[in-house]
Amino acid sequence: MTELKVLEGKKLTVVGYGSQGHAHALNLHDLGMDVTVGLREGSKSWKKAEKAGVKVATIGDAVKGADVVMILAPDEAQPAIYENDIKDNLKSGAYLGFAHGFNIHYKRITPKEDINIFMVAPKGPGHMVREIFEGGHGVPCLAAVHKDLSGDTKEIAYAWANGVGRKVGVIETTFQEETETDLFGEQAVLCGGVTELMQAGFDTLVEAGYNPEVAYFECVHEMKLIIDLVYEKGFAAMRDSISNTAEYGDYISGKKIITEESKKAMKGILTDIQNGTFAKSFIEETETGYKFMDKERDQYSDSKIEEVGSKMRKMVFSK
Repeated sequence: MTELKVLEGKKLTVVGYGSQGHAHALNLHDLGMDVTVGLREGSKSWKKAEKAGVKVATIGDAVKGADVVMILAPDEAQPAIYENDIKDNLKSGAYLGFAHGFNIHYKRITPKEDINIFMVAPKGPGHMVREIFEGGHGVPCLAAVHKDLSGDTKEIAYAWANGVGRKVGVIETTFQEETETDLFGEQAVLCGGVTELMQAGFDTLVEAGYNPEVAYFECVHEMKLIIDLVYEKGFAAMRDSISNTAEYGDYISGKKIITEESKKAMKGILTDIQNGTFAKSFIEETETGYKFMDKERDQYSDSKIEEVGSKMRKMVFSK
């Protein structure tokens, strides 16, 4: 396992201080690394970063002279930031890092020929990466090398991963594999798939005349209890923990919901990711002002499931 000392004495710059940015910067800072956060002038995050104890500078100044630069701004913002603030300030032989392969894989950013390129992607939201680190533990990270001019880019990537993830483990991947599997997982299972499944279950019960509060608990609230069991112990142990009635229903009904048609749709989603159709669509959405996304956000924020969920969460999580 690559030791963190590979980064000692190097100037590290984290561009962005959002979910992942604050986790990377603070975790490495807490381990004694020389970290500067690069932000736009007037950024709301500037005072937050300073209050947390890390150095802050404009992106251009933070990048100048840096040995390792990690870009952690939103995917859609990265190309402009790279062109305007990073490209001409990045020294020859520097290491340029990403936490998601999107912009390199889809060629939205093409770094200069004299730059090493790597990726470190912690497998968890930034706030969780930070909280777990503060608790003395860590999260596994994916790591990849896209260009290795210096001969030690993998060591840099693994050291960064071991610092941010507290040496829990590093899984080697490629920019293509990380990008395509990450997008697929989000769309088909973790976000798109799961939320639509819970919504459909809730709607089915409510339309059949059942109490919306009961429907919410059965189809949404209890999802976490099952996922926690899977997360901690796996499918078999989860099934061993639930009732025989629930386990039997699992076996006879799961494949009625996730059918061959469902799997065919998943393959279509993956194809759109692989051939760039999704990336093109997302880029067009960002360039036209997020009109589709704003419409969807408004629709869901005003939905019955959100109305009921708000009441139920106040009941469950009230102090």
